[in-house]
Amino acid sequence: MQHSRRRWLFDLLGINLTVVSVTEKLISALGGAIGIAAVVLISQALLPNATGTPLLIASMGASAVLLFAVPHGPLSQPWPFIAGHLLSAVIGVSCAQWLGTQWWSAAIAVGLSIGVMHLLRCIHPPGGATALTAVIGGDAIHALGYQFVLLPVGLNVLVLLIIAFAFNGLFRWRRYPAALIPRPPVPVVNTHSHYQPPIIEHAHLVAALSQIDSYIDISEQDLLRIYELATQQVALSHRIAPPIIAVGHYYSNGRFGSDWEVRQVLRIQIDDMTQTQYVSFRRVTGHRRRSDGRLELIDFQRWAAHEVIRDENSWRPVDDECVETNNQ
Repeated sequence: MQHSRRRWLFDLLGINLTVVSVTEKLISALGGAIGIAAVVLISQALLPNATGTPLLIASMGASAVLLFAVPHGPLSQPWPFIAGHLLSAVIGVSCAQWLGTQWWSAAIAVGLSIGVMHLLRCIHPPGGATALTAVIGGDAIHALGYQFVLLPVGLNVLVLLIIAFAFNGLFRWRRYPAALIPRPPVPVVNTHSHYQPPIIEHAHLVAALSQIDSYIDISEQDLLRIYELATQQVALSHRIAPPIIAVGHYYSNGRFGSDWEVRQVLRIQIDDMTQTQYVSFRRVTGHRRRSDGRLELIDFQRWAAHEVIRDENSWRPVDDECVETNNQ
């Protein structure tokens, strides 16, 4: 009971419990430090006379977190990183010059940047800070005008991108961009029409994530949901025809966890006015167990993955050896 309450509190607060080794954490910290140091040193070397010109913008610190702590995350990849910063810089400078540097101009710059990044599939959260800097960064930033997009933003982005590629490339499991990671062979999937993938639990996810040994920018709940939806698509793609619905028989939707359900067909009736067939049923397992319902026959067939029969404490598909392990 205490463990479940603690899990609930962690989920509520958004505390990520991904298992990552100390070595991986130290590598991430070292990479971020090297990346920012390189940006400053290279900027100083290339712009020795840039007195009063900022050589580093603060949003690069946030980008360093993504590129070195979450190098495989979708928000860390080159297109979001490059376009997110440069487009936001253009929007920020434009707002500063056309709308002024008031608080509402800063708000518009950030909002527009988010919208454009969404539209162009280049969401990179530090880009919002880049747009904000262009508006409220002070006289030194405002004096640069659109040059701010290239120096310092463009130069910062280029240097940090090169360092992320080189540093993460030193480690086989940390290749950057993520497309450079060697892909494991695709497992052979049982394509039997009644095949039901095994249920994944929290312990299985913990074990799998510990083998990846990298921070994953997705919640455990989302991982489970993605797995469930993907396996449903596999089941649908291999299903030859909907099951025949018969009175007194039991049918399952083949889903997992709280969405799993078994229904018993009570009656099949035809509406005299519309000539539509309806199925009256009772839920015998699942979240709404022992409640009754009614659907059109065609909708019930779409819901039903297969017919099932009782097998001791489990339900198994008819004429199939795969057992649904959910208990009543």
